[in-house]
Amino acid sequence: MNVEILAFGIAKDIVKGASFQLDLPAEATVGVLKQQLCSTYPDFERLASFAIAVNEAYRQDDFALNEKDEIVIIPPVSGG
Repeated sequence: MNVEILAFGIAKDIVKGASFQLDLPAEATVGVLKQQLCSTYPDFERLASFAIAVNEAYRQDDFALNEKDEIVIIPPVSGG
């Protein structure tokens, strides 16, 4: 399945854009998506952490994805 992904902060810099598409297996989960992101964009492995939101809610690695989901990469946040 082909999914559209939105990126913010450092994630936007890693993928070189605010949104991009990624091809995933039909039965993909958030965990599969994270693995694919790290494989396609190795700089994600250097982040201390990053979260995935699907349809405006943070999701765990076992959450099943659908092609029409709104998927957002939430990079680590620091304050000051």
